[in-house]
Amino acid sequence: GLFLADRVTGVSGSAIVATVDGNRPLLIEVQALVSESHLSNPRRSAQGVDAGRLSMLLAVLERRCGFPTGSSDVYALAVGGARVTDPGADLPLALAVTSSLTGEPLGDEVVAVGEIGLGGELRHVSHLDRRLHEAARMGFRRAIVPRGTDVEVDGLELLRAPTLAAAIAIAAVGPR
Repeated sequence: GLFLADRVTGVSGSAIVATVDGNRPLLIEVQALVSESHLSNPRRSAQGVDAGRLSMLLAVLERRCGFPTGSSDVYALAVGGARVTDPGADLPLALAVTSSLTGEPLGDEVVAVGEIGLGGELRHVSHLDRRLHEAARMGFRRAIVPRGTDVEVDGLELLRAPTLAAAIAIAAVGPR
């Protein structure tokens, strides 16, 4: 895929979102960089991802998952100039932030999709079957999805999680 062409693997702060553009499934890399801020108001920068959703995800990560982000600068972007407005990008973006915080990269064969609610719960998104079939077609072997997902895709192991905290544990990007 166009948005994965220059992807560097094994680096923390990166995750793949399976999204849809109209009816067409796309895989897009989202990246996050979290660093200690030396400002009284830490920076929040979002390029190609919704700034409001990023702020909400940071609050959920702090309040529901115990990841302190309030005193950190946080930069997030969708690679390749893509614009991702899909709520299904919540989970991969939150995993990218967590990965950057801990320095633990997500597995190269992992894709994630799911909306995150204010309680930290994972919610289903539209066209999940199309998204996951595209991920399998592009060589991904594991997908982190909301619990209750009843789609099955040949060659793709579905890792079902009820909450963001559970997804972080499954992805093994949390504190060791």
